[in-house]
Amino acid sequence: MSGDRGTLTRGARPARDKAPRRPTAPGSRRPPQVARERRPALAALALLLIVGGALGAAYLVLQNGHRVAAIEVTQQLGAGQQIPLGALREVDIAVTDGIGYVPWSEAGQVSRFYAASAIPPGTLLTSSMVAKVNGLANGKSVVGLALKDGQLPDGLQAGDHVNLYQVSDASQSCPGTPGSLLASNAVVLGIGAPPAAASASAVDVRVALDPAAAGAVTCNAANSNVAVAVLPGSATGGTG
Repeated sequence: MSGDRGTLTRGARPARDKAPRRPTAPGSRRPPQVARERRPALAALALLLIVGGALGAAYLVLQNGHRVAAIEVTQQLGAGQQIPLGALREVDIAVTDGIGYVPWSEAGQVSRFYAASAIPPGTLLTSSMVAKVNGLANGKSVVGLALKDGQLPDGLQAGDHVNLYQVSDASQSCPGTPGSLLASNAVVLGIGAPPAAASASAVDVRVALDPAAAGAVTCNAANSNVAVAVLPGSATGGTG
């Protein structure tokens, strides 16, 4: 019996099948990441656009904060013409350095002054365009004429240089003969509504002329015997 026991090895255990061990990743290893592509030029461009937009917005805000109400001329004004209030309107403009635009708050004062030169419609009025006195009338007499159709040309305007003629052949005591020249190189100072005593179809025209011709002109004007002819080169107003 003892021999049978000796054939067995003490302490030996039958072998068991073992599954192979899977390799494990080291603790410090991380999953691979996709590398980001860096584009410094695009980033700089985006930054410039942002800064430029901010500066542009700031400029517009500043400009909007520096606007004034100025005066715009709405109709043709001849040199020496008194500036009518109805020929002015208010416009909103940005302030421009070096240009003396007349503010709208002074429109009432401007209507008491004269155009220093011919001013076309749509012009922003500046201080250099306005004269406190009418230089065209210096040393001359100012005469008012109530003229009807046929006695003045279409488009007559302040600043035009004109000749005045006697046109009636009726017997009268006024100097001159029909067709004779009463005054040469007179200057139209203004054109407006006729006086209350004149016909509704008449036009009131104020002219500055040589004092020596004032007597003959006023006498014939009172008898509606005066006609106006515009001198060449002054039909647009403002030539001298």
